[in-house]
Amino acid sequence: MPYANVNGQRIFYQDTGGDGTAVVLAHGFLMDRSMFDPQIEALGDDHRIVTWDQRGFGQTEFDSQPFSYWDSADDCLALLDHLQFDRVVLGGMSQGGFIALRAALRAPERVRALILMGTQSGVEDPANVPVYQGMLDDWVSNGPSDELAAVVADIIIADPMENQRWIAKWKARPKELIREPGRTLLARDDITDRLGEIEAPAVVIHGTEDTAIPMERAEELADGLAGAGPVVKVPGAHAASLTHPEAVNPAIAAFLSGL
Repeated sequence: MPYANVNGQRIFYQDTGGDGTAVVLAHGFLMDRSMFDPQIEALGDDHRIVTWDQRGFGQTEFDSQPFSYWDSADDCLALLDHLQFDRVVLGGMSQGGFIALRAALRAPERVRALILMGTQSGVEDPANVPVYQGMLDDWVSNGPSDELAAVVADIIIADPMENQRWIAKWKARPKELIREPGRTLLARDDITDRLGEIEAPAVVIHGTEDTAIPMERAEELADGLAGAGPVVKVPGAHAASLTHPEAVNPAIAAFLSGL
């Protein structure tokens, strides 16, 4: 099994191999590397795609200690070292985008370009924090009940078949694993005023029905990045790359071909 022992964690990853452009993708909150299977299927013949499980998710062995998205960015950069990548295209969905942006700030020389999906540079809307905290507390105490899991799935995925598939995954995992990732999500710092430091080419892709991160946040992100054009608006909610790959994959392919 492909693991990288980095920063006290045992990071699980998948590598398609090959000689194409190296693209490293980071998943969203409550998801895992498999959310990018549609991208691997569409783009894996032409590009070397690496997907990985972040702390607290998938098959990564996590020490359950507090961490920040800067720590996760360091995990990502250490994974590049493990794979002997000098410079790659970094991508991410939602919290995966938080990580990709921080990696680009931490080590700009390692980042050839950025693929940013359903993400932003700011903090959580203060009005949502107590609601989300209550949901996290309920999850840690009681697990993802049918009602809670359905609400969360509709925020992230909003597709009946995919909702059920991911809810089954959530129910199969120890409920306590969400505690530290949840704290990290709600306590993240605002890096909006640092976007001007990122010079890498970037594409910002956002679902038109995304209720977790409003379209305005995606537009602010694209405006703040010197290397980004207008937001690529696609059908779907927060995880549009999973539910609407037929719209997302061509946008990614066109961006990569233009590098």
